[in-house]
Amino acid sequence: TGYVNKYPQPVSLRRPVGCFLRARISLIMQNDTKLVVIKSIHTLIWLFFNAVLFYMAYAVIVNQVDYRVWLGIGCIVLEWIVLLFFNWQCPLTIAARNYSASPKENFDIYLPNWLAKYNKEIYVTFFVLIVLGLIFRLLNK
Repeated sequence: TGYVNKYPQPVSLRRPVGCFLRARISLIMQNDTKLVVIKSIHTLIWLFFNAVLFYMAYAVIVNQVDYRVWLGIGCIVLEWIVLLFFNWQCPLTIAARNYSASPKENFDIYLPNWLAKYNKEIYVTFFVLIVLGLIFRLLNK
């Protein structure tokens, strides 16, 4: 009734390697485990950016502006580029949505719900204050 290929291609040629690995991981990890891994990674990245922001604030307050402040600004700008590319959503949030139907704001990260909800507003305000302080320091050298 139909054509049957007597010479099938190897698995690696039929589908991309990423699909193969994803399928293997899917067999090994349950959805709850995947969500825990995503939430853990997301929380660690959030902690990293907190450290960056608080170092930048400290450096501006004590007038110790050095290359690390500029590196921190670069990290924040890189994060914004990633968010812009993903329509102002973290890619980990998008990935976590595959494993949770929770309506809570903190379904994808280990933060209190209120902080997860207002995270962008809080940290954008904090970053703007840091940049304003940095501009003040640079103009008054």
